[in-house]
Amino acid sequence: MRKLLLLALFLTSATIFAQGTVTGTVIDSEMDGPLPGATVMVEGTNNGTTTDFDGNFSLNVNSDSGEISISFVGYTSKTIDFNLSNGSQDFGRIVLNADAGALEEIVITSFSLAIDRKTPVAVSTIRSEEIELRLSNKEFPEILQSTPSIYVHKQGGGYGDAEVRVRGFDDENVAVMINGVPVNDMENGNVYWSNWAGLSDVTQTMQVQRGLGASKVAVPSIGGTINIVTKSTDAEEGGSVFATTGNDGYQKYGGTISTGLLDNGFAATVSVSKTTGNGFVDGTEFEGYSYFVNLAKKFNEDHELSFTAFGAPQRHGQRETSHLIQTFRASERGIKFNGDWGYLNGEVKHVQDNFYHKPQMSLNHYWDISDKMELSTALYASFGTGGGGGYEGEANLRSIDSPYRNGYLQPLNLDLVVADNIENGALGSETILYDSRNDHSWYGALSTLTTEINEDIDLLAGIDLRYYEGRHFQEVRDLLGGTYWLDEGSNENNLINVARVGDKINYHNDGLVHWEGGFLQAEYSRNDLSAFISLAASNTSYKRIDYFNYLDSDPEQETDWISFFASSIKGGANYNLNDNHNVFANIGYFERAPFFDQVFQNFENDINEDAENQKIFSAEVGYGIRSSKLRANLNVYRTHWQDKPFTQSFFDDETGESYFANILGVDALHQGIEFDFSYKPFDNLTINGMASIGDWKWDSNVEDVMIFDEEQRPLLDEGIDLFLQDIQIGGSAQNTFALGGDYEPLPGTTIRANWTYVDKLYSQFDILGVSSGADYSPWEIPSYGLLDVGLTHKFEFGGFEAILNSNVNNILDTEYVSFGFDGSASNAETASVWYGFGRTYTVGMKINF
Repeated sequence: MRKLLLLALFLTSATIFAQGTVTGTVIDSEMDGPLPGATVMVEGTNNGTTTDFDGNFSLNVNSDSGEISISFVGYTSKTIDFNLSNGSQDFGRIVLNADAGALEEIVITSFSLAIDRKTPVAVSTIRSEEIELRLSNKEFPEILQSTPSIYVHKQGGGYGDAEVRVRGFDDENVAVMINGVPVNDMENGNVYWSNWAGLSDVTQTMQVQRGLGASKVAVPSIGGTINIVTKSTDAEEGGSVFATTGNDGYQKYGGTISTGLLDNGFAATVSVSKTTGNGFVDGTEFEGYSYFVNLAKKFNEDHELSFTAFGAPQRHGQRETSHLIQTFRASERGIKFNGDWGYLNGEVKHVQDNFYHKPQMSLNHYWDISDKMELSTALYASFGTGGGGGYEGEANLRSIDSPYRNGYLQPLNLDLVVADNIENGALGSETILYDSRNDHSWYGALSTLTTEINEDIDLLAGIDLRYYEGRHFQEVRDLLGGTYWLDEGSNENNLINVARVGDKINYHNDGLVHWEGGFLQAEYSRNDLSAFISLAASNTSYKRIDYFNYLDSDPEQETDWISFFASSIKGGANYNLNDNHNVFANIGYFERAPFFDQVFQNFENDINEDAENQKIFSAEVGYGIRSSKLRANLNVYRTHWQDKPFTQSFFDDETGESYFANILGVDALHQGIEFDFSYKPFDNLTINGMASIGDWKWDSNVEDVMIFDEEQRPLLDEGIDLFLQDIQIGGSAQNTFALGGDYEPLPGTTIRANWTYVDKLYSQFDILGVSSGADYSPWEIPSYGLLDVGLTHKFEFGGFEAILNSNVNNILDTEYVSFGFDGSASNAETASVWYGFGRTYTVGMKINF
């Protein structure tokens, strides 16, 4: 906090040279719509800004008169004189014309960013400047927490461990795409944000399309679509460097450099950064890097090529175990308590941790076939390596009163484990640390052909091809003083598995996935009416190879391909009533193939013959208003989800056996209303807010659910019935509210505050436990509100533009539960929880050159 105080005193005493403000809206001449991301600069200086998603800009200037230049890649730049009157000047509409000789931004059209007052979907867009100024040391997806129907929590609180839920649907039901390339895991649909922790440095636009969305690829998103568009190759030579510090040892620094557009039509941009810290939660130290490279070349008027590569290798400690509220209150560390780490030889040792590197590379080609036809194609590849740690053996390291701790609720003393392993001598280690690996290779191709049928109708067709190979195994990480580990897991090819560091234990299998998808879409746009209809189909095929449970000579070691065909249809229309008001509606029905683990039961090659596609029906209507001072949106949605499958596994401590159940035919209903607005009563004040009210419930009971043991034998003589009808869906706040504002008391200095409120947040519960027929409701986590504040100051530094930026998150240090697992009595005393973070802060500086 002392650093923040010094910064505030500095800014208060700083001499301000700015004289006034120029504003305007940059318009695309071809679309007659806003041009987001255009650069606006004061000629002869480094003072500039970019337009927001509606093409608007506001720029502080240091003199009463001068020139501003407006530029955008692929458009002819424009220079305009300004002469301030009463300290300001509004240019109104500034139209930029396309430049056929310029280097156009290479992006594949299939990622389909929604266009305001044209695309009929509910959408929220966050630009790069907002991410840069507001994100601070939060997780990347937390920048979305002030948008309607989105709930983000950090799980245990490790670096990159955040989870996003949209309209009550978890991340496996939300499509995430980076530059049009889908990144949800091909086997289970999950998104691991730690793999993309460095994306915040290079994101140009982050857009959330709730509901059906505008994506043209055959991605069946139930809750919505998150489109992340990285920065393209900069058209101008230059770059930036930055450094940030914060609470709990947080340090981040990096830079970007661009060649600018060279005479031969080539341009390159490179960004790198490093992030380290101790973590707000005990035992969650982290170290992460990020890199981004974009190379672009315009060969002629018809062909352009762009290559992009980025990645974020990282390693961080985790808090994997949730605890009772009374446990956190009893600990001297309070909400920072973490039982999943300790000390070994006097140094921090993580029992639970995560390490991963998933570089992604794409080669994009744009072909202007004719005046009415164009083809965009992307070939991409991704190679993931890493996993997460854990322990196995005689020592009970998970218990909060384990004898291997230095005391009740204290960190683990792993030297005691080493002593036991050494004493065990020739019998090997009693307890070890292992890594659960999930390496994979992923290749894909996306191609979209667009043709103009006439002035009003465009026809688009595309293909989406993917091949994925996941390699899953556990390996010994640390023998903790012993000489070997006797693996008693099922390994038919090595019945006496004497494992040492690096050897595989417990399981080793591959998951292979083929995906073939295609779509056909017609778009209509004339005057104030725009509409679309889209058809899509996909074929998902799975194969499993098990090297542990089957002999290499056993033909059942490798399954046949198991395929699922799914289709979808969606459509919508937007009508602009006048220059200020518009209405839209969309409707759609689609199917989605079951996930890998729902097809292959009990982690073996046994095929679930009852696995079937999920069916989803969704509809939405919306209204928007746009004026010089106010923009607002109102949406009402309803999504009915049928035949959601669960494959639930559990371990019985008394018998020492594992069991599983296939739960089919579960329905859910998600419906609600969303409102968001931005109001600018004065040139130096902007007020933003949102409210979303949801009603998300399970919508069916399930009969005759069979539970099986490891040998596929029924545990009971008959199935059990699950009474899920009308039970609230847990894990995501059904009601969320936000109110915030940006105020510029002096030119170049901005103060901001944002308050968010979470309500109607239910804990997760065990579906198999709802079988008594008695009324049941999961524990409702107490509502909470959080206040974040920030301060930004722009000034000249040695002839360069400099930005000082500071943020304090949860400034009131509110104590709150962000996620819970229901307990036996469905109340606060029996639930196990994760607490959200207390007060955190960052202070940083960036210099543009």
